[in-house]
Amino acid sequence: MSIADATPDLDETLDRGPSDCAFLGHPKGLGYLAFVEGCERFSYYSMQTLLTLYMVKYLLLPGRLETVTGLQWLQNNYYGGLQGQQLSSAIFGDYTALVYLTPILGGIAADRWLGRRAALVAGGAVMALGHFLMAFESSFLFALLALIVGVGLFKGNIASQVGALYREDDLRRAMAFQIFYIAINVSVIIAPLVSGTLGEKVGWHYGFGAAGVVMVGGLLLYLAAGPWLPADNKPSRESKAAREPLSRSDWSRVLALIVLIPALAVSLMTNQEIFNAYLVWADEHFQLTFFGTTLPTSWMITIDAALSFSMLVAVAAFYKLYGRHHREPDELSKMMIGSLFSVAGGLCLYVAALTQGSGKIGLLWPVMFHLLNSIAFAHILPVSLALFSKIAPRQINATVIGLYYLAFFAANKIVGWVGQLYSTLPTTTFWLLHVASAVVGLAAFWLFKLFVVGRMNRAHAAAA
Repeated sequence: MSIADATPDLDETLDRGPSDCAFLGHPKGLGYLAFVEGCERFSYYSMQTLLTLYMVKYLLLPGRLETVTGLQWLQNNYYGGLQGQQLSSAIFGDYTALVYLTPILGGIAADRWLGRRAALVAGGAVMALGHFLMAFESSFLFALLALIVGVGLFKGNIASQVGALYREDDLRRAMAFQIFYIAINVSVIIAPLVSGTLGEKVGWHYGFGAAGVVMVGGLLLYLAAGPWLPADNKPSRESKAAREPLSRSDWSRVLALIVLIPALAVSLMTNQEIFNAYLVWADEHFQLTFFGTTLPTSWMITIDAALSFSMLVAVAAFYKLYGRHHREPDELSKMMIGSLFSVAGGLCLYVAALTQGSGKIGLLWPVMFHLLNSIAFAHILPVSLALFSKIAPRQINATVIGLYYLAFFAANKIVGWVGQLYSTLPTTTFWLLHVASAVVGLAAFWLFKLFVVGRMNRAHAAAA
């Protein structure tokens, strides 16, 4: 089954039909949503790119850590006295984990009270505030809190609007999520080049400030896009009373998705580590000086994002050609293929560490890692989101998309713990742990397909 079959089925559609093709043959609203998401992802990945380096190389150094309101208390009472890179990894893990936990609450708020539009606007405003608070060292923890709340209100509620642009029989929905992800990856390419360079070469706060400016631009663009967006889902008293209750089959589908979340979390560990210990390793050991100029370490994220963008396009094109002559693999089969590439990518990091010697690590093995990891990304990330969107009951679509991000919550929490081992384990052993996580994800996807999906298909056939 293709991504085309796995996009959301929502009730609130913008009923303009196939004649609405002002944006690359798609509804104009898709263009607005893609650009707005691009702005939000630029701001988020600017923060993601700079955060670990900012803490390790600046904020957590003696004399500065003490200026951050509440950080010493957290260091002593919550983080057990961790310092330096280990404290940085713990904070990074908690921040990025919570960023992916709050979309559940944001989805519930949109489904039950606010509606998608109000929730998204509030989230964008709070995110912008968080980026601007990063300009002040003392407000570091308040900035992180604002970003956690803002992303929670924003993230799931923009994704759920993409499918709502199309009628159920509109075949253009096949490419809608691919275009959406391409916009995300363009932003991830640009963010390290702009914010990363400003942060490392000019001043950390300039990088964070650039993220805030772009977020404000995205929020203004969303407000201007109103006429071309799908109808809001803000519930009224009448709609609450008329909402169809969840059936036993609906609850079974939700339970199946909850079972899948831990497997997805483990499979994502290597990909999420790129923004944490991997950047510290790259900063310390990669050969980044060329013709007397040292490139910003954050540009490694641009390499990863450029390859991710390329592989999203290449993988989509491959399956389009493959599908002309063969049956296209279903979602879980694609996720298993992605896990194999993730294993291969982790092994590239292991080989790079094993062959380093006393010099710097050349970029051959790291670039090979990013290439293979990007192929894995193209098979796991859009496909798993599409799978959740497909299976989720329509009555709680935004909430279930929020549940999807629980996998990222768990993955980043694990990354925060595992990243602390970078300072104490041999680097080869550290990366072998990530290879093992991809193997576990592969096995879990296979078991889920064999037992859970098989049972769901049999139950559906019996009901038919």
